[in-house]
Amino acid sequence: MSTPATADLIAIGQHYYLPVYRPRELILERGQGSRLWDRDGNEYVDLAAGIAVCGLGHNDPDLVAALTEQAGKLWHTSNIFYSEPPLRLAEELVNASRFATRVYLCNSGAEANEAAIKLIRKWATAQGRGPERRTIVTFRGSFHGRTLAAVTATAQPKYHEGYEPLPGGFRYADFNDIAQLEEAMAAGDVAAVMVEPIQGEGGVMPAAEGFLKAVRELCDRHGALLALDEIQCGMGRTGTLFAHWQDGVVPDIVTLAKALGGGFPIGAMLVGPKAAEVMQFGAHGSTFGGNPLAAAVARAALRKLSSPQIAANVQRQSGALRAGLADLNDELGVFSELRGRGLMLGAVLAEAYRGRAGEILNAAAKRGLLLLQAGPDVLRFVPALNIGDDDVVEGLQRLKAGLHEFLSK
Repeated sequence: MSTPATADLIAIGQHYYLPVYRPRELILERGQGSRLWDRDGNEYVDLAAGIAVCGLGHNDPDLVAALTEQAGKLWHTSNIFYSEPPLRLAEELVNASRFATRVYLCNSGAEANEAAIKLIRKWATAQGRGPERRTIVTFRGSFHGRTLAAVTATAQPKYHEGYEPLPGGFRYADFNDIAQLEEAMAAGDVAAVMVEPIQGEGGVMPAAEGFLKAVRELCDRHGALLALDEIQCGMGRTGTLFAHWQDGVVPDIVTLAKALGGGFPIGAMLVGPKAAEVMQFGAHGSTFGGNPLAAAVARAALRKLSSPQIAANVQRQSGALRAGLADLNDELGVFSELRGRGLMLGAVLAEAYRGRAGEILNAAAKRGLLLLQAGPDVLRFVPALNIGDDDVVEGLQRLKAGLHEFLSK
């Protein structure tokens, strides 16, 4: 039987997939560290890491060993029974978090945020608040997932179109505008504020200095919970295991996913003492949540992502990426701003090139570089946290070649 051509396989996807994605027309086949190869033998430097998921790169030996060992023991039990890997993971997440007392394990970031939304409303109910006093405030430019409640929490109209009527109980404020948040909470009907310490899909926009502290103070003043969505910015990506550690705040809820599983699907909601007991038996659940395979891999990932070596590498490679992008910009003038923290960086396109991030990604892929955009105006760099010096240097060289091609058109 002959091997099908790449174009034939892509045609299968175009015919049978629900067309909700628009993947680049290549088929990735294997990966090692921060390098990927497609089925035609082309090599790529990976500065996308599966949208910040592959925090330890591809084919990490410790993650492979954890998965392989657990695969030979037990794959699934449901939550009707205990198994050891999720028990250990819950304990390790609580100990690592510095604030949480309980954990809910699920399968994705959207599920983690959905659980947080339900927990907030259960908590408000336990406080004697009626439905009209269970409002959750989120911020314009945020992204919290694609389930109906999570996409409503996502304060970007483009994600809402066609899905109306949306669930009630959400209110939006401008990110980094504490006066507007204060106004949004003035009616006394807010049960929680949900916020990303760094907005990912919204353009790699960090919380301004002091903003999260001011949000925490407003939540305390109004008797509301503070829920932090660290699905993209957590698990070491900003240089500390949790991004909010750099802001000096203590949350009530933190949601995690992406790098927690290193590529294996898993999500988690961590809950502090204020709200940890409000969800009792039967209040929520997941068939696959915290399954032994995912938990075993996440335990291995958490150990490595918590290490001083990863934190040091994030700082070093963040500096190298920033310096390399600044040099590129000195030569080509394509960026107006570089923002972000650690290895979550966004290069904002200059006015002349706004709306053309996708074209740059295509040109970069032709030169053997995989990266992301965060909207039409921002190139997003979220490589593996253990990326090596040679990969950063080579990635920047391939970006330069791609930008030259883009600018020549």
